[in-house]
Amino acid sequence: MSADKLSSVSKEVKPESMSLYPLGTAAAPEQELLCIFGTGDLGRSLGQRLLHSGYRVVYGSRRPHSCGPLPQGAQAMSHEAAAQSASLVFLCIHREHYDFLETLAPQLQGKVLVDVSNNLKKNLYPEANAECLQRLIPGAYVVKAFNTLSAWALQNGPSDANRQVYLCGNGAEAKQAVAEVATKLGFAALDRGSLSAAKELEDFPLQLFPEWRMPLYVAVGLTAFIFVYVVIRDVVYAYVEQGEDNSFRIMVSLANKVFPIVSLIMLSLCYLPGVIAGFIQLYRGTKYRRFPDWLDRWMLCRKQLGLVALGFAFLHMVYTLIIPIRYVTGAPYYFKNNRTSVFDTTTAWRSDSYYSMGILGFGLFLLLGITSLPSVSNALSWREFSFIQSKLGYLTVFFCTFHTYLYGWDKFLRTYKWYMPPAYMLSLVLPSVLIVLKLLLLLPCVDRSLTRIRQGWERTDTQDGSEKPLLT
Repeated sequence: MSADKLSSVSKEVKPESMSLYPLGTAAAPEQELLCIFGTGDLGRSLGQRLLHSGYRVVYGSRRPHSCGPLPQGAQAMSHEAAAQSASLVFLCIHREHYDFLETLAPQLQGKVLVDVSNNLKKNLYPEANAECLQRLIPGAYVVKAFNTLSAWALQNGPSDANRQVYLCGNGAEAKQAVAEVATKLGFAALDRGSLSAAKELEDFPLQLFPEWRMPLYVAVGLTAFIFVYVVIRDVVYAYVEQGEDNSFRIMVSLANKVFPIVSLIMLSLCYLPGVIAGFIQLYRGTKYRRFPDWLDRWMLCRKQLGLVALGFAFLHMVYTLIIPIRYVTGAPYYFKNNRTSVFDTTTAWRSDSYYSMGILGFGLFLLLGITSLPSVSNALSWREFSFIQSKLGYLTVFFCTFHTYLYGWDKFLRTYKWYMPPAYMLSLVLPSVLIVLKLLLLLPCVDRSLTRIRQGWERTDTQDGSEKPLLT
C-alpha cells in the first residue's frame, strides 16, 4: 500500500517537475541577419544600433580585410557574399558609387534595398537617388528610409534625437519589413507613399531651419523697426532739437531698449494664436472645423517664437548687467554735469518692484525654454508639460508686462518727442491685448462653454428648428 501511494504521488508530481525542463533546453530563436553596404560613419553607426537591437550584421566592402574598425560582433565580406547572405540590404553609399551595383543585380534579385543616401544640394539630379537605384536594379524592392537621421542620432537612439523615420517605396511588404526594423530600433516609421516621394524625402535634410523662418523673419523685422524708431527718437531728435550728440548710446543703451521690446512682443505672439483659436471655437461652436491656414502656420511655430523671444530676453539681461559698468567708466561725464537725485521712498518701491518683476519673469522664461527641449519634455507627462507651457507661460507674460509698466511708471503722457511715444509703449500694446483676451476666456461662463466644446460638444443646429446635436 505504501509503495502504491508513493508511486501515485510521484505520478502527480512528475508532470509539474518535468514542465520546467523544456524552458532550459529550448533553442533561442535565430537572430535575423541584415547587410550594410558602406563602412563610413553612418554605416558603422547604423550597424552598431542594429547589433544592440538584436540583429546580426554583415558589411559588404570592396576591401573586406582592410575596411577600418567595425562594431563589435559584425563581420565584413565582399559585396557579392554579403548580398547573398541577407534579404534586406542597407545602402550607406553615395549616388556617385552606384555603378558597381549593376554587376550585383543577380545577387540583389528580390532583395529589399534601403537607400539612405542624400545629396549635397537640391535638384542636383533629374531623378531621386532611390528612383535611380530602382532603375539600375529593377528586380529589387527599393525603399527610401533612414536618410533623415544622422550618425549621431543612430548612436544615441531616439531619446534625444528625432523619433521619426520617413519611408517610401512601391512594395508594401518591403516597406513593412523596413518599418519593423525602424520600430525595433526605437523609432516611429511614417509611410510617405510610393517611391515617387523619394525626392521629397531627400530634400528634407537640405532644408535650413524650415520651422524657424517665420519667427526669424518676424524677429529681424521687429528689431530693425524698433531700432530705427529709438534712434530717431533718442539720437536724431536730440541732435536736431537740442544740438546734443547722443550717438554713443546706440551700442549699449539703445540696444538694451530694443531687445526687451522685441522679446515681449514675440512672447505675446507665442501665446496669442491659442487665444484666437479659443474665440474661433466659441464662435463656431465646434472643435471639428479646421482653423484658417494662417492660424495653423502660426500655431506650428509657437515654440520657435518663444525660443527667439528667450534669446532676446537673455541679451537684455546681459546688457542690463553691463550698463552699470559703463556708467562707472563714464562717471566723469555725470560728475561734470552734476547729476544727482534726492532719495524718494516711492521711487525706491517702484525701482525694487520693477527689478523683482523682471527677475521673476526672466526666471519663468528660462523654465519655459528648458521644458521645451525634447530631452526634458519627453520626461514630463502631458499635464505637467501643459501646466508649465500654458499656465506658467501666461504668468510669464504678466510678469514681463508688469515689469514694463513699472518701467514707464508716470512717463506715459509726458515724454513724447516729435509726437512719437516712448518705444516701450509700443511693446505694451500686444501683451495688454493678450492678457485682456485671456481674462475673458477665463470667465466662468466662457470657460465652461469652451471646455465643453474642446471635450467634443457641438452647438445644436438651429436653422431647421432641430434640437439634435450635430455630433451624435
